[in-house]
Amino acid sequence: MNRIFLTILVVVSSLLFSIMYGAFQVELKEVGRKFVLTNKTIELPEPKKDGEISVEEALQKRRSIRDYLDKPLRLNDLSQILWAAQGITEPIKKFRTAPSAGATYPLEVYVVVKNVEGLEKGVYHYNPFKHNLELIKKGNFSYRLYEACLNQEWVLKAQANIIITAFYERTTNKYGERGIRYVHMEAGHVGQNIYLQATTLGVGTVAIGAFYDDKVEEIIDAEVNEKALYVYPLGYRR
Repeated sequence: MNRIFLTILVVVSSLLFSIMYGAFQVELKEVGRKFVLTNKTIELPEPKKDGEISVEEALQKRRSIRDYLDKPLRLNDLSQILWAAQGITEPIKKFRTAPSAGATYPLEVYVVVKNVEGLEKGVYHYNPFKHNLELIKKGNFSYRLYEACLNQEWVLKAQANIIITAFYERTTNKYGERGIRYVHMEAGHVGQNIYLQATTLGVGTVAIGAFYDDKVEEIIDAEVNEKALYVYPLGYRR
């Protein structure tokens, strides 16, 4: 009888451990999942996988550009830049255009749209899995973003601004405190992708790190544990 009881206890304990461990794994995987409440999505044009200039030429021409034409940004160009930032390049394992420590992918990408062909003014979240934009809220938030970025005029002159945020827990849950460094490295990888892709399209951009974090996060309705890292204005270069 004792042996039977012991066997049952071991089986039940194993099942409970599996359930608890599985739930814990799901919890880690879901850290920082972005929920968009408007239910309005905009399908983006398919990104091109070949370009008119080489990587070497793009590297040679890459510059920080702060002066833009007063001309709407083409949706095709915005789509291409978003794909370069965080697009999926491997359909099975969901690897992206920028490397990520342990494929934890802590970054999120937003667009504050002022003047993009085919898009309403507003704040959008980029969904790399579906390559679409999810509308967070309507309205022209360019001036608020300009103020949040210490009145840097190129933010206001841009036709759209990309905002990069991070959920640090996605990476630190796996790597501990060292993961903070990995998140910042990844943001740099993404930023260079944006620069190089913009260069091939004749779009100007500049990496902005000087801003009031809380004000930028408020504009995009960031979650509590979501932190703003970068702002990238976009506009056709003069």
